[in-house]
Amino acid sequence: MKIEVIGLESIPLVKEGDDISALILDSLKEDNLELEDEDIVLIAETIISKAEGNMVDLDDIVPSDYALSLAEQTGKDSRLVELILRESNEVVRVGPGFIITETKHGFVCANSGVDESNIENNLAKPLPENPDYSASIIRDKLETVTGKDLGVIITDTQGRAFRFGAVGTCIGCSGLNPLWKRVGDNDLYGRELETTEIATADELASAASLIQGQADEGIPVVIIRGFKGFSKLRDSDNTVKSLLLPKDMDVFRK
Repeated sequence: MKIEVIGLESIPLVKEGDDISALILDSLKEDNLELEDEDIVLIAETIISKAEGNMVDLDDIVPSDYALSLAEQTGKDSRLVELILRESNEVVRVGPGFIITETKHGFVCANSGVDESNIENNLAKPLPENPDYSASIIRDKLETVTGKDLGVIITDTQGRAFRFGAVGTCIGCSGLNPLWKRVGDNDLYGRELETTEIATADELASAASLIQGQADEGIPVVIIRGFKGFSKLRDSDNTVKSLLLPKDMDVFRK
């Protein structure tokens, strides 16, 4: 058994208004590749936000008193803090250099996912407004052109509680259920699994992140081929919300 993780090396720098699906199809042609049935296309959220014009000039932001207070506490730019607050439902924790929030999407992560890397100076990039919708539009176009059954995952890199370092994470998806419920399956010794659920979309996003990188790699789109769970997880209606733990079950915020 093997899985292929293929980075598209011909994606240009993305600008507002670009059609991501068209860029992917052009890059596939340039890289002498074709999409196959059950391929999963993983796309870095940065180029989604760029294409959708979801960029903010920090000079246009006037920090609130609360933002000024948090900026002093964290050592962050007060304008950036104000944007982080605008992109959040709730501030969960504050520490030196970071603000853990629940984003408008329901993700609990550092700084509401707002980022300043891989964009022009003095700009900041919030997460895409609706990553699930962005994924569905791209999947529809790719499937229409290629005639293949595909999955699309929008990826971000986020830190994890109790561990150093960031990993690739799914923040939007289309065409497959991001959560694989293995309850009822048997283990190697015939015992029935009672609680096992696999965050498959996050695992796929982490695999893609190895090629996408975090610096100047310039490979925002990755194809994963040969994932044997595709047919079991095929789902045109499910969204990333399947991965989000309800607040009343979050023992760390009680």
